[in-house]
Amino acid sequence: MASLFTELRQDFPASVVVFFVAVPLCLGIALASGAPLFAGLIAGVVGGIVVGAASGSPLGVSGPAAGLAVIVLNAIATLGGSFEAFLVAVVLAGILQIAMGYIGLGSIAYYFPSSVIKGMLTGIGLLIIIKQIPHALGSFPPPGDADIVSGGVPSTGTIDALLQSINMGAVLVAAVSLVLLVAWDSMLAPRFKLFRMVPGPLAAVATGILLSTLYASGALPWSLEAHQMVAIPIAGSFSDFIGQISAPDFSALGRQDVYVVAVVLALVASIETLLCVEATDRLDLQKRITPTNRELKAQGLGNIVSGMIGGLPITQVIVRSSANITFGGRSKLSAILHGVWILVSIATIPWLLNMIPLATLAAVLFVVGYKLAKPALFQQMYRHGWEQFLPFIATVIGILATDLLRGIAIGMGVAVVVVLHHNLRNPFTVQQHQPDSEEYRIQLAEEVSFLNKGRVLEQLAAIPERARVVIDASRSKVIDFDVREILRDFKTNAVARNITVEIHGLSPS
Repeated sequence: MASLFTELRQDFPASVVVFFVAVPLCLGIALASGAPLFAGLIAGVVGGIVVGAASGSPLGVSGPAAGLAVIVLNAIATLGGSFEAFLVAVVLAGILQIAMGYIGLGSIAYYFPSSVIKGMLTGIGLLIIIKQIPHALGSFPPPGDADIVSGGVPSTGTIDALLQSINMGAVLVAAVSLVLLVAWDSMLAPRFKLFRMVPGPLAAVATGILLSTLYASGALPWSLEAHQMVAIPIAGSFSDFIGQISAPDFSALGRQDVYVVAVVLALVASIETLLCVEATDRLDLQKRITPTNRELKAQGLGNIVSGMIGGLPITQVIVRSSANITFGGRSKLSAILHGVWILVSIATIPWLLNMIPLATLAAVLFVVGYKLAKPALFQQMYRHGWEQFLPFIATVIGILATDLLRGIAIGMGVAVVVVLHHNLRNPFTVQQHQPDSEEYRIQLAEEVSFLNKGRVLEQLAAIPERARVVIDASRSKVIDFDVREILRDFKTNAVARNITVEIHGLSPS
C-alpha cells in the first residue's frame, strides 16, 4: 500500500487537473447519453476509485466515454426509456467483461480492422455533434422526436422546429464557450504556461457559469430556462444523498433485449478500453505495458459497481488518460484521487454544478465530437487507398443512416469484401525468365482457398502449348483441396498440350 503513494508529489497535481477535465465531460456525456446527469458523475467516481484501484494500467483513467454515448442513448430507448432496466444491462456487461478477461480475450480489439474502428469513432463523433445542436440552440425537439439521432440525421421537420425555438441566451453561451475552447487549445495554451495549467473545459464551464449569473442578475438582456441548466439533486442530508442513487430493476432480467444491450455494451466498451490502453501505453515515458486481461476484469468490476449504484457504463478514456500523462501523473494513484475529488464535489458543491448551462456542455461535446471526426482524418484515410477508405466511409455512412451496430456491421462487411478481393486477385505470382519466353514460374501464396479456383484456372488455361511450367508451393501453408485437384489435373492433361510441368512443395495426395 505504501508503494501507491511513492509518486504522490507528481500524482496529486495531475489528479486535480484530471478532475477538472473529467467533471464537464462526465456531465456532457451523460447529457449526450440521454441519462440522468448524476449517472455520469457516479461513473466518474467509480471509474476513478474502483477501476483505478483494480487496474494494472499505471496511467489510464476510466469513466463514462463519449464513444458509448450513442449506444447508451439508443439502448435506453430500446428498453422503453427505463434507465433502471438499462442499469441491469450495465451490470451484466460487467460480468461478461470479467469472463472475457478470465478466458484471455484481451486481444479482441486486434480482430477489428483499424479502418472500421476509425469509422466507428468518426460516426460517433458526428452523432454527438448532431445530438448537442438542440442544447446549443437552447431548444428541444418537439414531442415524438425526442431522439433526433435514432434514425441517423434529424428530419427536416425536426430542424424547422429547432430553429423556431432558439434561445439567444443559450446560443451566446454555446458560441462563447466554443470560441474559448478552440482558442484555448490552438492559441492560448501553446503560447502561455498559465493557460496550460488550466484545462480548457474548466475555463469554458467557468465562463458558462459567469454568463448564466449575469443573465440571472439582469446584467445581460437574455435568460436561460431551468431545463437549460444542469440539474443535479441537492441533498439535505447523507440519507438524502444516498437516496439519489438509482437502483437496477432486476425484474428486467426476464427481458431478452436487456441481454442484447449487455452484450453490445461489453463488446464495444472492451474494444474502446483496449484501444485506449494501447494508445496510453505508447504515451507512457517509462513504456510500461498494461496487462490487457486484467484491464478487462477491472473494467468489468467497475461496470458492475456503476450499474448497481446508478452510473453509466465505463471504459478507459484517452482524453483523461492523456491529460493525466501531460500533467505529470506517474502511477494509478492519480486516477484514484481524481475519482475521490469528483465524489467530494457532488457531495459538497452540487449547487455550483447546477449553475452550468447545458449549452456550455454542448460546446465541450462539440469539441469532443470534432476531435473524433476531424476532416483531416477523412483525407488521411483517402490517401491510404481505397482498401482503407471504403470500409471507413461505409462505417461512417452506415452509422449516420441507420444506427451504430448496423453501421459497424456494414463497415465490417465492406472490409471482408476488400479482403476477399485481394484473396481472389492474389493467389499467386507469375514470372517469365525472359519476355515472350515459354518458361513460367508460378509462386503460390501462403494461403490459397477454394475462392481462388477461378483465378488459378484462368492462369493455367492461359499458358501456351510447348511451355515449361514450374509451380512452387513450397511457401504455401494452406492449399485448399479443390486447388490441389486443379493442379494435379493440369499436370495430367499438360502432356496432351506438350507442356512440361514441375510441382514443388505439394504432396501427391
